[in-house]
Amino acid sequence: MASILIVDDAAFMRMMIKDILSKNGYTVVGEAENGIKAVEKYKELNPDLVIMDITMPEMDGIQAVKQIKSLNAAAKIIMCSAMGQQAMVIESIQAGARDFIVKPFQAERVIEAVKKVVG
Repeated sequence: MASILIVDDAAFMRMMIKDILSKNGYTVVGEAENGIKAVEKYKELNPDLVIMDITMPEMDGIQAVKQIKSLNAAAKIIMCSAMGQQAMVIESIQAGARDFIVKPFQAERVIEAVKKVVG
């Protein structure tokens, strides 16, 4: 099963995603609360997939996607966005994200996106 890094500045969001993933047999290898930490954790853990929030302090998800993709062009990233962030979702897909999920999360949609990206 795929190893996953969860990036969100809200601890309860990370918990929610982690819960959905672990119930479906995925391994959450790490968590980060902003883009800077996400890039550090990515280097350290080399996960199969990153689930990345777009709006975060210090470094947003789009910048983090660009940095992770520059480290590993094959990196697999799914973005999390709130309603009304379409422009940012498009920008993050252009930066290299593979898919996106919208908050509030529906477990089925999260798993569907994960399966689509990492199998």
